[in-house]
Amino acid sequence: MFSLNKLSPTITDMIRFDHSHTLVTFHQYTTTQKPKVKKALAETICTALEIHATLEEEIFYPVMRQLEGTDPTMLKAEPEHNEMRRLIAQLRATKATEAKHDELVHELMRDVMHHVADEETVLLPDAERKMSRDRLSELGAEMTRRRMQLVAPQAGKLAKDHAIGFSGSTAAVVLGVAGAAFAALKLLPRKPAHA
Repeated sequence: MFSLNKLSPTITDMIRFDHSHTLVTFHQYTTTQKPKVKKALAETICTALEIHATLEEEIFYPVMRQLEGTDPTMLKAEPEHNEMRRLIAQLRATKATEAKHDELVHELMRDVMHHVADEETVLLPDAERKMSRDRLSELGAEMTRRRMQLVAPQAGKLAKDHAIGFSGSTAAVVLGVAGAAFAALKLLPRKPAHA
């Protein structure tokens, strides 16, 4: 029987893609940009982080807790998300014309980079060692379904912020094309080797 789960990227690949997207967005942010662009980029980062944290907390972390038990990296993951949420709330309450806005973006970036390093060097490799590819893909499909639920109510705002924040950015075009290609490759049926 054909399963959509087998077409899904693994949960670990999806988490890595989210990390890359957020870091690319952080690197688009400069203190010399127009306030409108800075605010749009900050909002894109904040929303992406909120959605990503929710997905990890609802889908990935519960499974990893069963596998990892009291691993220190696992134990500090959600408190780090809570600290990011605190910074996000402050950032949203700060005008892009204020120096504090830039400081908060940079503080958030440092925290996220530390968190990403822990996940990509400890949790994701552990998940890939301890779970089958089918299980990782099943969790990836679950993450995709939940992501659609979280994104749908915000789709217009997300598109607007992304368009303003990445206007004229080559990195955004490259990332968008790469993301579309990755998704297309996962959905296309494979041709037989002898064809």
